[in-house]
Amino acid sequence: MKVRKAVIPVAGFGTRFLPASKAIPKEMMTIVDRPTIQYIVEEVVASGIEQVILITSEGKSAIENHFDYNFQLDHLLRDKKKERLAEEMNHLSNLIDVVSVRQKKPLGLGHAILQARHVVGDEPFVVLLGDDLVLGEVPCTRQMLNLYNDVGESVVAVQRVPKEETYQYGIVEGRPQSDRVHRIKRMVEKPAPGTTSSDMAIIGRYLLQPEIFDYLATTTPGHGGEIQLTDALQALANQRGMYAYEFEGTRFDAGDKLGYLKAIIAFGLRHPEICENFGDHIKKVAKQL
Repeated sequence: MKVRKAVIPVAGFGTRFLPASKAIPKEMMTIVDRPTIQYIVEEVVASGIEQVILITSEGKSAIENHFDYNFQLDHLLRDKKKERLAEEMNHLSNLIDVVSVRQKKPLGLGHAILQARHVVGDEPFVVLLGDDLVLGEVPCTRQMLNLYNDVGESVVAVQRVPKEETYQYGIVEGRPQSDRVHRIKRMVEKPAPGTTSSDMAIIGRYLLQPEIFDYLATTTPGHGGEIQLTDALQALANQRGMYAYEFEGTRFDAGDKLGYLKAIIAFGLRHPEICENFGDHIKKVAKQL
C-alpha cells in the first residue's frame, strides 16, 4: 500500500530552548530564512507524501498559520512589486494538505502519535519529529520509502553514535540484512551503560504500519505517566518484523542549542544567496580563534 500521510508531532514545550521557546514554538525557530518545521515539511513533499498531520497543543497556532494563505500579506507584497516573494508565499500555502490535531495532555511521543489515528486510518504512514533535520542528496523519508517498497514492513531511521552516548537515545539491536539495513531484534530506550553492545540510535524518522496504533492504545504509561513509543515499536516488531535503516545524510538535532547552530552553518553554506560570503566569514572567524 502506498504511503501517503506524514505525522509530525509539534506539541512539546521545547524546554531545551527556553527562554527563546517560551512564546515562539521551537519548530518556528529560523534556520537561515525559514523555520525548522518548513524544512521537515519540504522533505515529505519531496518524498511524495500527500498529507501532513500536525499534532499540536496550545500556543502552536503559529505553525498552522505559517502554512496558511495570508490575504493581507499577499496584497502587501504585490503592491510593493515583490512578486517573487509573493509567489514564494503562495507556493508555501499550497505546498501540501495540512491537517491539525490537538494533543490535549502532554503524555509523551507515543500518545501524540496515537492522536492521529482517526486521520491516518488503516494505512502505513511516516512520522517525523519537528526538530530533527537531515541534510542529504536524497531526502531521508524518500530513502525509507524506497526500503519499505522492498521489505513491506515498518522502518526506523538510525545512525551510529559513540558508545558513551547511547544512553541518550533509543537503541536498536538487529541482524544485518544488507548494506545499511538491519532486521530489528530488540529496542531499548536510553539504555544504562553496559546493557547493550549496539551503537545504532533511532533518530526522528519512522515509517509505521497502522497496527502501531493498537499497541499505543494499550501501552502502559511509563516514567512521568508518558506513553513511550519504543514499547509499542518493540511489540510491533515482534508481531510483524521491523527494519533499521542507516540513512545517508547528516542529521542535526535542531532542538538542541549546539545542534541548532550546526544546522545553521550547514544550511547556510548551501544557501545560494549567501553561501560564498557566509563561507568567507566562517573562515575569518576561525582564524581569530
